[in-house]
Amino acid sequence: MLLLIGAFLILMLIGVPVAVSMAVASVLYLVFSGVAPDIIVAQRMIAGVESFPLLAVPFFILAGNLMNVAGVTGRIYAFALSLVGWMKGGLAQVNIVGSVVFSGMSGTALADAAGIGTIEIKAMRDHGYPVEAAVGVTAASATLGPIIPPSLPFVIYGMMANVSIGALFMAGILPGIFMTLLMMLTVAVFAHHKGWGSDTPFKLRTFARAGLEIVIVLCFPAAVYLMIWAGVPMNVAVGVALLVLVAVDWYFDFSAVMALMTPVILIGGMALGWFTPTEAAVAAVLWSLFLGLVRYRTLTLRALAKVSFDTIETTASVLFIVTAASVFAWLLTVSQAAQLFSDFVFSLTDNKWTFLLLVNLLILVVGCFLDTIAAITILVPILLPIVLKFEIDPIHFGLILTLNLMIGLLTPPIGVVMFVLSRIARLSLQRTMLAILPWLVPLFIALAFITFVPEITLWLPTQLGLIR
Repeated sequence: MLLLIGAFLILMLIGVPVAVSMAVASVLYLVFSGVAPDIIVAQRMIAGVESFPLLAVPFFILAGNLMNVAGVTGRIYAFALSLVGWMKGGLAQVNIVGSVVFSGMSGTALADAAGIGTIEIKAMRDHGYPVEAAVGVTAASATLGPIIPPSLPFVIYGMMANVSIGALFMAGILPGIFMTLLMMLTVAVFAHHKGWGSDTPFKLRTFARAGLEIVIVLCFPAAVYLMIWAGVPMNVAVGVALLVLVAVDWYFDFSAVMALMTPVILIGGMALGWFTPTEAAVAAVLWSLFLGLVRYRTLTLRALAKVSFDTIETTASVLFIVTAASVFAWLLTVSQAAQLFSDFVFSLTDNKWTFLLLVNLLILVVGCFLDTIAAITILVPILLPIVLKFEIDPIHFGLILTLNLMIGLLTPPIGVVMFVLSRIARLSLQRTMLAILPWLVPLFIALAFITFVPEITLWLPTQLGLIR
């Protein structure tokens, strides 16, 4: 066990990529311990990715990339500006609302930061905001990406923990709303303290148009439900409502109605049993292609080819981490590391709330050093048996794990979102870290509530009958 973990840590410290470190440490352990033949590495790597839910990974990545390239992010930003730009600290509020909408499409914090975050930071800087304020609020709002469905980390966790990915998606909605309100309250406090004013004048017509877009989107599921209640077949009801929606959007040329429909289609489709979360990822890609090629006509064949190659590259790196972590996690179990850790935890406490406090501290530290996907695939086999012994719902634990790891994306030394925002804003890493620091407060408050008030997470999937 010391050889396995020691080799992994040493390789990490000398700068070897996380996936390679896990793979090399696993091979070294097998060679020197003789616990299993070398061929087990290949077998476990194949088993690690031979999963139907993992098919969602490339499709969600592709959907997020298509939304960015097709200019949908700009439309989302314009919509958010019309809705909340008139508030004090308007563009900071726009930053958060824009991230909420984009979270319903991308499923990753990195896509949020690199996509709509680029527009938001430039706009805030052009309107006189300190660049540190722009970076801080963008970093905080980017964590919403994997909490509000769809979510790439939820897909990986659901596969590793053998729990419903659909239930995880539904469980993320209320925590996502709660985090959004906390961040908007934080912006209001900053605006009052620093004297930030509004960035666009309040125009009733502009605000009403943005509000109308929300109403139209909400009317879509209501219209479908009423037609089904009246005896119209489900397929026909959805088709008619969709055609009417497209016609209305085309005639009035709304900025974001079709973009706002993305989470409605995904969540509604899963709730109606039309498709699984994996199939929802395919639906997200098809909807993105429709927006880019047909509705907005902003997606060229050259851009489509580039997006495809970018998706292949990102997917390969994600799945390589999953395969290497699969071998590493299996060896941790074989070497009795998981059992030893379980015994150690129970020697410290037999109270589940104390355990949750300790596990939060552990995951926060791990999230500072490990990639999100690697951390999930390593930690779940070790922690889940203890979670179940404490009778903690694995859906609840999935939210806790994911939010902790999202906070890790904002902190050194591995914080990917921190590095991306540093490059976008052309700030040094030191200034970027200091800019992000105050915005960790609402994230930690949200983490505390989500950890110790399970109903925030479990109420919605319980009401929908996804968990008991």
